[in-house]
Amino acid sequence: MAALRFASSRGGAPLVSLSRAIAQGLTPDGGLYIPTQLPRVDAGAFAGASSLPQLARSALAPFFDGDDLHDALGEIADAALGVPAPTTAVTACPDPLFALELYHGPTAAFKDFGARFLAESQRRLQPRAPAQPLTILVATSGDTGGAVAAAFNGRAWARVVILYPKGLVSPQQERQLTCWGDNVVSLRVDGTFDDCQGLVKEAFQDPILSRKHRFSSANSINIGRLLPQMVYYIASSLETAERTGMKPSYIIPAGNLGNACAALWARAMGFPIGRIILAHNINRTVPDFLATGHWQPRPSIATLASAMDVGNPSNIERIRALYPTWQTLREHLSADTVDDATIRARIGGDFMQYGREWCPHTATAAEVYSRLSAAERRDQPWVLVATAHPAKFNEIVEPIIGRPIQVPESLAYLLGLPQHCVDLPPTLGALAAALE
Repeated sequence: MAALRFASSRGGAPLVSLSRAIAQGLTPDGGLYIPTQLPRVDAGAFAGASSLPQLARSALAPFFDGDDLHDALGEIADAALGVPAPTTAVTACPDPLFALELYHGPTAAFKDFGARFLAESQRRLQPRAPAQPLTILVATSGDTGGAVAAAFNGRAWARVVILYPKGLVSPQQERQLTCWGDNVVSLRVDGTFDDCQGLVKEAFQDPILSRKHRFSSANSINIGRLLPQMVYYIASSLETAERTGMKPSYIIPAGNLGNACAALWARAMGFPIGRIILAHNINRTVPDFLATGHWQPRPSIATLASAMDVGNPSNIERIRALYPTWQTLREHLSADTVDDATIRARIGGDFMQYGREWCPHTATAAEVYSRLSAAERRDQPWVLVATAHPAKFNEIVEPIIGRPIQVPESLAYLLGLPQHCVDLPPTLGALAAALE
């Protein structure tokens, strides 16, 4: 089979292999890598695969066929995706409601899946004796940086540089972003997540800096992060469809739109996914675009669901490439917004009603679910995507539910480590100096 090629979402860069797309992260014209075509599958052929690594071997094979990483796909999947991602029933709910729990990895957030897969892929792409380490630049609104640091920590061929917005991540998230040392540098930027993301893109497009430091990305702009995220949607949709006899629909807490794009790609490939609704906080760039057809990025606003505080989400380029017209996009995707007061109310209400502890991000999905009509909730299965463990936001959740949250062992270990960070103004010159 001919190797699948990858193009820029902006159409101004040469086609490349998957390995090249993963190694570069961002396209030379500033776009994001997308496959020239999405493979189509027979979902029924996946019925026997029960684990994420097994599913990854089959579902991701068309992306890897003919690539240098083809023979390593199984090893990469085994090393990266051996983390539970159960779809659990919300048993106290009379309607078919489930939660896709993506917080059982080492940093208790869904970003662990993609970060670990990317690290394993990058390891196999490195020269035997590189003259200098690969510099992984990562902007984070909370969870990405910790997951990437955990995945790349201790790998001598890589250096991780994390940029996160000062005062705009939760205390627990900041402790995870700054507890590493070794080959991880944590930069606390005096700005927003969009400032951090803008600095990363500027650095990539600076020919002197990029040549000097061998840059690669680990945000969801890197296709090596996004591909493995499809796998848990595939597993969840197959399992839920078998359990209920119907295609499940998903409500996804949305920030930079990588997680949403993974679900859209999985559905477009032919897996049994029904409706997809994005749950946003009051950073409403995407909901407003879907309502009006006008794309208007804006400065991000700080909220309780801090990992979703994104005013100019990068992965909209991939989504618009999949559905090129506004009318078509509206047919395949919808979105809603939830403010902080409603997030708090939903955390408390669902704990009382269902006995489930939601982080603020998952609570946005739960709130959007509650706004569906009674017929919509009754007549098809719905899956809330639980993106982070509530213990990462204990200062928000515990006072609402009135009891302490049990901290996962792996998270407790990280929270006990000493912190190291460097304060940085949001300028390319300051970042260049920090890289030295």
